[in-house]
Amino acid sequence: MAPVLPNGGVLPFPPVPSASIAGRTLQESTYQPRTVPKRLHDDTPNIVIVLIDDAGPGLPSALGGEVTTSTLDRVCAEGVSYNRFHTTAMCSPTRASLLTGRNHHEIGNGQIAELANDWDGYAGKIPRSSATVAEVLKQYGYATSAFGKWHNTPAEETTAAGPFENWPTGLGFEYFYGFLAGEASQYEPNLVRNTTVVAPPKTAEEGYHLSEDLADDAISWLRRHKAFNADKPFFMYWASGCLHGPHHIMKEWADKYAGKFDDGWDAYRQRVFERAKDKGWIPQDCELTERDETLPAWDDIPEDEKPFQRRLMEVAAGYAEHVDVQVGRITDELDALGYGDNTLLLYIWGDNGSSGEGQNGTISELLAQNGIPTTVRQHIDALEELGGLDVLGSPLVDNQYHAGWAWAGSTPYKGMKLLASHLGGTRNPLAVRWPAKIAADTVPRENFLHCNDIVPTIYELVGIEPPRSVYGEPQMPLAGASFARTLVDRNAPGGKKTQYFEIMGSRAIYHDGWIASARGPRLPWVPGQPPGIATWTPDLDVWELYNLDEDWSQANDLAEQQPEKLAQMREMFAIEAARNAVLPIGGGLWVPVYHPELRIAPPFREWQFSGDMIRMPEFCAPALGNKNNVVTIDAEVPENASGVLYALGSGAGGLTCYLEDGHIRYEYNLFILQRTKIQSESVIAPGRHTITVTTRYAEPRPGGPLDITVAVDGETVATGQVPISAPLLFTANDCLDIGTCLGSPVSMDYRERAPFPFEGHIHNVHVAYT
Repeated sequence: MAPVLPNGGVLPFPPVPSASIAGRTLQESTYQPRTVPKRLHDDTPNIVIVLIDDAGPGLPSALGGEVTTSTLDRVCAEGVSYNRFHTTAMCSPTRASLLTGRNHHEIGNGQIAELANDWDGYAGKIPRSSATVAEVLKQYGYATSAFGKWHNTPAEETTAAGPFENWPTGLGFEYFYGFLAGEASQYEPNLVRNTTVVAPPKTAEEGYHLSEDLADDAISWLRRHKAFNADKPFFMYWASGCLHGPHHIMKEWADKYAGKFDDGWDAYRQRVFERAKDKGWIPQDCELTERDETLPAWDDIPEDEKPFQRRLMEVAAGYAEHVDVQVGRITDELDALGYGDNTLLLYIWGDNGSSGEGQNGTISELLAQNGIPTTVRQHIDALEELGGLDVLGSPLVDNQYHAGWAWAGSTPYKGMKLLASHLGGTRNPLAVRWPAKIAADTVPRENFLHCNDIVPTIYELVGIEPPRSVYGEPQMPLAGASFARTLVDRNAPGGKKTQYFEIMGSRAIYHDGWIASARGPRLPWVPGQPPGIATWTPDLDVWELYNLDEDWSQANDLAEQQPEKLAQMREMFAIEAARNAVLPIGGGLWVPVYHPELRIAPPFREWQFSGDMIRMPEFCAPALGNKNNVVTIDAEVPENASGVLYALGSGAGGLTCYLEDGHIRYEYNLFILQRTKIQSESVIAPGRHTITVTTRYAEPRPGGPLDITVAVDGETVATGQVPISAPLLFTANDCLDIGTCLGSPVSMDYRERAPFPFEGHIHNVHVAYT
């Protein structure tokens, strides 16, 4: 462990005064250049954190899974691994905790930024009193960069107009390339470089894939660093959007797994369980937990649906292997540039457990977040219209596997992503490589760790005193504890004695080998709102109790045998919850369940756009798909004109108004499964026109039908009704565009011509809620 560096309690460091003395003339002056003290030790390591998304421990080959992960295998073999590392069970909370060393609620990240609310623990913004590790390392002289999924900026601050203080570049990263939202198309993403919205360097048809692009850009950054900043160490945070939905991967990667999952998730889970024991990843006395009664057995899946379910898993497996290969490319580049030996590489397989948000298997994964009930047969039929099973993983769909596969990916544990009460949601593998200092040890360490332990570990390894003040802002104490000594000595003390967990009412408390768990009011893999949610209180929940020192996987509930121990643990949770701004319990449910009308939305009722306004994130744009509104377009229209007037969303869900050979067309794409199309019978005459599109609820309720009226110069030219509307949002990372349809095309009718710019001239577009 490095000796503690001096004078780091207050950051930034004060400027160094010049030692030169200026006289009246040069001859009367003394020139002595100032010397900036060296802030870091000579052998200070470079640091790379790799964070995979929505990935459980039952997938990687390194740990007994059946997805080839040669890079994770390599890092485990060349360094050390931890089989009791934990996350928060959700993406934004884990990322905020990981980057700051604090508990997620105490820094306002008890919920994702898009569903934030006014409770202190759920505000969706990292406070300045919790400086990121990037900010601190930068002050000491590190070059800092971040790539990939960010998901820690308030949704209302993600437009090209800023403000930018809560973007990566405002939180300590000198360079950022990736996306700000919680997910993105892997083929047609909305990307940001630093604070500028940029287009992908090529199209999906030209071979683009986001994971490859993020690796390419990270490698380019490393090469620039070698050329321009060779005397500085660097900190890189590489956070892939994989395995988060949509599960996008080229067909040849999915085909590598053809037939490998034919016997279903129950059999897969049993195989992985035995192999994980053989590899020593889990102990021999570990028990395989039972499938939850809300999840179907593979044998209960109708035979005519099984090919669809199998292919979804083949696609997911190819997607997972592909991202691990990209991590390998970065690792190889570190070695090629001479950085590998003195680079601390922390490879975290998952910001939470595998995701069951695909529910029963889907070709449009945001259906679940919108609470729209569907059948598997609807998905299969819609997929057949697009080309069948081979379309899964392509840009035409936003597929995600059945929750049964997510459960299998969380072997041997109960639960999955969003279930903070059980290890299937919170236990993720960690592998660490640092050849200069860490000797290889293939036997996993069993220290109980949490993602908030990473920052204090980095500080101890570098020799940094956690700052008391950063830019004049007093700093919260770190919640995490360093496990640095365990990296070099498996017998060294290190690990958490106490750690709480909570996401949307699902909660647990760990203390000294024991864990008490309450599942909370909802299961994320069960469609719709659970019965009784309207009157739920945490007092209604049943608590479970497990001795993890003897029961690795939470298989044997001891609540009835040891009620006094359970009462003690519940009291401890109450103390931790009060201390860390977790209260009110279930505060993360406030917007998505109880008050969806309070979701992050622009404060305006009226907008005026120029004809070239593009890339307005949907969270910041007018809600054209689920509010009564009128869109008024002032446009110069050529003869038989074609092209997009405006588009909101993506091919996985959205709406668009465009011209086709002079006919005005409107399409409402309800998550691929239902497309409502309206067209004018007559051709619009050349000249300047006022085109209006009026949207009104036929039944004023979330998801209710919409009446659409299209008019030209006050005369109605087309009408129609959208049977079902999107209650929440179409997308997580797509946008509103005027005069074009960038990113993923909303309509299949112009997909081959995307972005299908309007051939005329749009003077302005006015939008008003009515």
